[in-house]
Amino acid sequence: MRKQQLFPAIAFAVAMGLVSASCSDEETAGGGAVTVEGDYVVAATVNDASYLLTATTLGSGSTSAQDNGTTTPTGTQWVFWGTDYLYRLVYNQGNAGVTSSYVRDASGNVVERSRTYEVKRFTSYGIYDDYIITSSAGDGPAEMAIEGGYLPKAFLFSFLDVKNETKRDNGATVLSENFLGNGEYVTLAGLLQVGDKIYSSAVPMGLSQYGNYSNDGGWIRPGYEDLVKTEDGGSNSSSYKKGELQWTQYPDSCYIAIFDDATFTTKKVLRTDKISYASGRFKSQYYQTIWPGEDGKVYVFSPSYAKTMKDPRQRTSLPAGVVRIDTATETFDDYYCNLEELSGGKSFLRCWNVGGDNFLLLMYDRPLTETGFTANQLAIFNAGQQRLAYVSGIPAPEQVSGFGNTPYVEDGKVCVAITATDDQPAIYVIDVATAVAAKGLSVQCDAISGVGRLTKLN
Repeated sequence: MRKQQLFPAIAFAVAMGLVSASCSDEETAGGGAVTVEGDYVVAATVNDASYLLTATTLGSGSTSAQDNGTTTPTGTQWVFWGTDYLYRLVYNQGNAGVTSSYVRDASGNVVERSRTYEVKRFTSYGIYDDYIITSSAGDGPAEMAIEGGYLPKAFLFSFLDVKNETKRDNGATVLSENFLGNGEYVTLAGLLQVGDKIYSSAVPMGLSQYGNYSNDGGWIRPGYEDLVKTEDGGSNSSSYKKGELQWTQYPDSCYIAIFDDATFTTKKVLRTDKISYASGRFKSQYYQTIWPGEDGKVYVFSPSYAKTMKDPRQRTSLPAGVVRIDTATETFDDYYCNLEELSGGKSFLRCWNVGGDNFLLLMYDRPLTETGFTANQLAIFNAGQQRLAYVSGIPAPEQVSGFGNTPYVEDGKVCVAITATDDQPAIYVIDVATAVAAKGLSVQCDAISGVGRLTKLN
């Protein structure tokens, strides 16, 4: 069985399909050339069509879909499992599409594998051993309904076995109701493997109909009774039903669940009041913001997205910040960093470990307390020095129209796909030590959604 250990930098990359590999790189500072050589795959879109393009370098040059690429359906997330497999995950609501996977054959061509999958609707995902696991919270089994027909919320998992090319859903029902002991149900944001265990941020979602009616309203905080919905309403990821108390009553806490294994049946829950819940949010997606650092530590980032809640009782007073878990003791230690002090009041949408105690943050352009905030800037955060440096050498924030799903990390360099309004989409190569970027491979397309390395099959 393949084991991902917490400590080496390469494990950080594997957890999100960002695999380090040796290459010869020159410093980006001072405008020097950047050499990033290898078997790369770029996911790009052209006129609503999706392509997987191959490239031998990310540091320079240009490529296009003409005579270079495999046509694919669109994907919600592109996930590299090591350098062997690439998965196109599809958010399958209402049977909207199927998930497929890809390899590079002996000739170097990207080819689709034989099996496709209909995974459960997912709001987050992660890698555990040989599995890519998608997760969400949804209705539990019909036999668990209470009077009135209200169903408890349960975790919905799909397990994609990348080597055996199979898929299964979770067997035993694992309830997300009253997960924290306060009556609220949760969803999970990210799945981080630490030894045999899984660390995940448990994001409280409020009281479901089941949670409210099963305890005769006993889980409603005094003074919060008017937050219970009196009719169905909302739309898409913000829809609600009569009898629900939508969104958490406890915005000033962060909860981390530590599961014993991938059955998710045995857990330990850690709580801190230094930060709000640890998750980036965009529509129905809950992005992972817990990542390993050095020396057996796990860093927990909170964007404090609860600052955007309309009702002040559900609005956090805590700034975006970082705390840390000692995996040896499975407790929060005394580490804390106020990110808003370093950024002038700004927060972030997503973050990733990019080697050691360095993290790449996708930053908003203004505080979450203002309207119209947009994630269009990048910064490197060094946790040990508690230093935040905005990345230079990339398009100006007002020219950025999009970023790729995840960066690719290689030998102290971070390769990020950026789509700008006044130029072709391109890969920008960031030197982690200096936070200076250089423009690399340009792609003649509408947008780049992912980049990584796939080695040829033997």
